[in-house]
Amino acid sequence: MSLVALTGSSFAGRVIPLAAPAMPPVPLSPVEEPISFDARRLFELDQLDVSWDEPAGALWTFMRPRGRPCYNLDLLDDFHAWQRGIVAKFAERSEALQYLVLGSQTPGVFNLGGDLNFFLGRIHDRDRSALVAYGQSCVRILHRNMNSLGLPTITIGLAQGDALGGGFESLLSFNVIVAERGAKFGFPETLFGLFPGMGAYSLVARRLGAAFAEDMMLTGRTYSADEMKEAGLVHILAEPGQGIAAVRDYMQHNKRRRIGARAVFAAGREVNPISLEELDRIVDIWADACLELCERDLKVMQRLVSAQDRLRGSLQAAE
Repeated sequence: MSLVALTGSSFAGRVIPLAAPAMPPVPLSPVEEPISFDARRLFELDQLDVSWDEPAGALWTFMRPRGRPCYNLDLLDDFHAWQRGIVAKFAERSEALQYLVLGSQTPGVFNLGGDLNFFLGRIHDRDRSALVAYGQSCVRILHRNMNSLGLPTITIGLAQGDALGGGFESLLSFNVIVAERGAKFGFPETLFGLFPGMGAYSLVARRLGAAFAEDMMLTGRTYSADEMKEAGLVHILAEPGQGIAAVRDYMQHNKRRRIGARAVFAAGREVNPISLEELDRIVDIWADACLELCERDLKVMQRLVSAQDRLRGSLQAAE
């Protein structure tokens, strides 16, 4: 795999990689950083706990976000480094990486989505470029994952808790979704006048049609794991506390069919391609919508931030 420099867009003192050719979906390691550094850092990330299960050929990763269980800026940075590290470690021995698994260490939560507090600040500042940069960072991570990082691997999203908004968007970028009963899914952005602008429409519409995607977004309804399994967005149901075991069981039973399954997912990307350009255009629509929100919408968003803060406090108290 060739490695080329990333161009970038900056906000809040950070640089977000933006360039992305069609295949591989995005260059994953800047030339100025040695590959060995990327590979080594893969297991040293602050908000991602990464472990390698060599017998199973599985790289397990669990989010451990600081503060609210959302995609804060530093967690996004870790995901970019995670993807670079995976390519650096496995590009020359790609068959070793058979499965890539992502879950969460936050009890009852996979991820609650975008950093609403960050959005509030940028909306008050009328900083459209920062909102676009945040969205573009998210969709680059999403697009790489949708394309399995250009590697012959099967990606598995493990939801042992709620995946809402951007958390659900990110989960939908995996080949296989394993969900524990009791987890909730949906796009609640309509509560504060927005829509999920970082891949949800593209992913849901490709799988279930535009009408279903629009209904999910416009109603803001929350769905159970069983309902998402019946709809076809969740592939494997597990009982509470049995999600990891269900992933291991899938990998064990899929041994003889892994190559065929991987090829089916690759064929699906050819039949229903989602380009980075499409995702970027939707990010632009989302950023413009952010700046049209009224004060009432922003107050609702602030209340949700406060609710997430209370959730964080209760989780910390339970530890």
